[in-house]
Amino acid sequence: MTDHQLKLKSIELRKKVLKYIYNAKAGHTGGSLSSTDILNVLFNRVLNVDPENPKDPNRDRYIQSKGHCVEALFATMADRGFFPESDLDTLCKYQSHYIGHPTKKINGVEQNTGGLGHGLPICVGEALAAKMDEKSHRVYTMLGDGELAEGSNWEAALAGAHYKLDNLYAILDYNKQQITGDNKDVMNTAPVRDKFEAFGWAVKEVDGHDVAALTEALNTGPLEAGKPSLIIAHTIKGKGVSFMERNIKWHHGVPSPEQFEQAQMELTKSMDLVN
Repeated sequence: MTDHQLKLKSIELRKKVLKYIYNAKAGHTGGSLSSTDILNVLFNRVLNVDPENPKDPNRDRYIQSKGHCVEALFATMADRGFFPESDLDTLCKYQSHYIGHPTKKINGVEQNTGGLGHGLPICVGEALAAKMDEKSHRVYTMLGDGELAEGSNWEAALAGAHYKLDNLYAILDYNKQQITGDNKDVMNTAPVRDKFEAFGWAVKEVDGHDVAALTEALNTGPLEAGKPSLIIAHTIKGKGVSFMERNIKWHHGVPSPEQFEQAQMELTKSMDLVN
């Protein structure tokens, strides 16, 4: 898949994310839209996973620590064929497995997540186990930037560096906002790069909406031998929809019929601008 095709797919995925949230009348809109390009690159260019054999012991592991932005994950996994897209018509419906956070009851989901600060510690354990078993698969997680206020992330960061887990990759969806405001006002964790480097990680910063830059950062092996890798992906909350971008009210929120139509129209028109 070319960069051009991947960019178009990101727009298609954003349209689907909004459709699922609109139909479910629930969802974390802003963060799902900011993380779409990251997930698109992971599942279409980086992860060694097979929808037909999701329990392959040699597969890469992906655990979404920012589990509340599950709509983007579900849309991407359905597009890859882990389950029928029609399953997502049941999102947040009674007795559906497709709820507001990832669950292992869904084909291809590695861990139940959503409690902030859990994904990175689990991934440290997965990566350490792979090293001990002399396995070559890699372990990935996506973190929310507001999530970094949880101390468990920093304990995990220490352990990941201590055990030299260069098979571990964390991607930070750095949209710089959380549910109650800008990170700098709620709980300032900046400078993130300096903190992770001080903890012993190799760090690279990229435009989180540039599929080529994301591919290069994630697909060239560890950033530094003997160190876990952090990719700081600078993103825009609500990416792709003018009235949602950088607007805190869309951390979670359901568009009205008029807003839904406008968002779909804007995204469709943006396809003509993809180079």
